[in-house]
This record gives sequence, structure tokens and C-alpha cells, in this order.
Amino acid sequence: MPGAARDPLLLLRLAGLARQAADDALAHEITALHIASRRTYGVPRIHAGLRRPGHRVNRQRIARVMRERDIRGVTRRKHRSLTRPDKEPKPAPTLS
Repeated sequence: MPGAARDPLLLLRLAGLARQAADDALAHEITALHIASRRTYGVPRIHAGLRRPGHRVNRQRIARVMRERDIRGVTRRKHRSLTRPDKEPKPAPTLS
């Protein structure tokens, strides 16, 4: 029947399937870029790489798809602690 209202649950399910299909296609492109970078690129560089050919994809969406599929970039920076504890701490003077 034309103009008949569809079931809202059916519409929600169809929207979820469409989103899943779009995420799968996006994950394929993300994986291709990630492998081309020797598995070093993270979300910012993958986002920039997808924008170059003209894809308009939100950075948070790329982060979610990468997180769901366990695609991670390499962190090359070392965490350095600049504060080193004193080997022989002196007790604080009394303030009386």
C-alpha cells in the first residue's frame, strides 16, 4: 500500500544493516591504507589519507571502525619521566 507507515523496528534494522555495510566498505579502505603504511598509521593519518581522494568521513567514525576491528597505529615515542625521586629523602622540618 502506498503511503502506509512501515514498522519502526524494521526501519531501524534496515538502517543498522546499511550502516554495517558502509562500515565494512570503509574498513576495507582503512585496512588498505594501514597495510600500505606498513601498519604504522593511526587515526589522524588514515583520516588524512582518506580525505585526499575525496572521501568525506568523520574522524570519530574512522576511530570507531579501527577500534572495532583492532587496527592500531604504532606509537614510536617513549614515555619519559622527568621527575626522579630522591634516593635519600630528607624529612620535612617541623613547622612549630
